[in-house]
Amino acid sequence: MTEQGKIGFRIRTDVPRISAELVERYRGMASPNVADAMGRFHFMDPEIQQRSGLSICGVAVTVDARPADNLMVHKAIQVAQPGDVVLVSTNGNRTSAVFGELMCRSAVGARLGGIVVDGAIRDIEQIAALGFPAFSRTVCAGGCDKDGPGEINVPISCGNAVVMPGDLVIGDADGVVIVPREEASDVLELVLALVAREQKRVAEIDAGVLFKGEIDEILKKRGVIS
Repeated sequence: MTEQGKIGFRIRTDVPRISAELVERYRGMASPNVADAMGRFHFMDPEIQQRSGLSICGVAVTVDARPADNLMVHKAIQVAQPGDVVLVSTNGNRTSAVFGELMCRSAVGARLGGIVVDGAIRDIEQIAALGFPAFSRTVCAGGCDKDGPGEINVPISCGNAVVMPGDLVIGDADGVVIVPREEASDVLELVLALVAREQKRVAEIDAGVLFKGEIDEILKKRGVIS
């Protein structure tokens, strides 16, 4: 792993990442299905919301930013590869937007896959018009500094989920889910099996089997019905 700077103010590059082929196999999968396949873990809290109406699926580039400062967010947009998703921890700040229209134009030019900010962004109408996937905890007109310090491609907490650089990020209208890089292949098989079960249940409902028999079985075991 290549590293510049020192702890608290550093940039890491060449982190391990899942393959582009594996990312594509996840594309279009629903975030609830992916979370369910991981034991209903690894999802961000519901305050992290979709702001431009577009979904994300890509490799995580993480940013640990000082509150009210976006110096390292600017650099992360430069460091990230096409299709990558930048995830930002603002360490609790909710009023100083670290991403807006001008940065979005750079991100679009770099062909990035989106951004998730545990904090504020702004210019969401312009971001939507640019067709860029963006998620955030808040939307606020307030701006921020560009002084640092901060770190790129280190472990962060984003939306109360642990994110490691190189993890897979999936986000849609239902929320954002993180698939740990080392588990991505195994989780994919679990998601595919879950989707197959759901498709079978849809076919049963369409055929007139509206209610699952196991519900009454559970209630009988609990002594609710006989």
